[in-house]
Amino acid sequence: MLTADQIAFYRENGYLLVKGMFSREECAALRQECHELIERLSAIRSVDATWGSAREAVPEARDTKLLHCHNVQFHSGAFTRLICDERFTGAAADLIGSPNVQLHHTKMFIKPPEKGSPFPMHQDAPYFPHDKHTMMAGIIHFDDAPLEKGCVRVVPGSHKNGILEHIPTGGWHLPFDEYPIDAATPCPAEAGDVLFFSYLTIHGSGINTSSEARTTLLVQMRDPTDAPTKRVHESRGQGMMLRGIDPLARSGSSVS
Repeated sequence: MLTADQIAFYRENGYLLVKGMFSREECAALRQECHELIERLSAIRSVDATWGSAREAVPEARDTKLLHCHNVQFHSGAFTRLICDERFTGAAADLIGSPNVQLHHTKMFIKPPEKGSPFPMHQDAPYFPHDKHTMMAGIIHFDDAPLEKGCVRVVPGSHKNGILEHIPTGGWHLPFDEYPIDAATPCPAEAGDVLFFSYLTIHGSGINTSSEARTTLLVQMRDPTDAPTKRVHESRGQGMMLRGIDPLARSGSSVS
């Protein structure tokens, strides 16, 4: 469980980096699961999820790639066990402010060495707005993510400004000139660290220019009583309880 100071930091800043939640040994095994999964998927379809706007925001990103897979828990039991791990869900519950934690979706990302795509600055909220704004992400790092690997960057306190107007072309993003990636606060992490942030927090990431891949799993979660306001971004994993119960006993995709 988190300390009162950690929870207060999250409330004030809209993000929290929790150090050493998982061991390096656990992360090495999960990192291998990720890379083996991408190998299987890339044999049958494209796995590049680079935003078109990423190549506009960063000129050096024209030849970069971002390997990804949604809902990885349907591909390996290791990920199902991970996203239900009490170390992770207990911390999420503390930050959400509810003993019950419901899954929205998961996304695994691999930024390849030397050419891993950036993410322009954005909020997650425009993709799937919710009534109570309890939605948050937890990014689990399976290997080290220093600055040169294109670690996540955030704008502290930006969650207090509500949902901002985004540019929809090339992936929903904020204006490049107003929100340059390099101006945001970097959150370098080590294998086993977890970065939590509100879906209202402005965030993005730079290019991986290092000689090693950056491998992460993003888990998007909410209080199950927090209903979506639009039927968007629905997936078959949505509504799974990671911790506690759904007191409303409703489908995860219900709209208020």
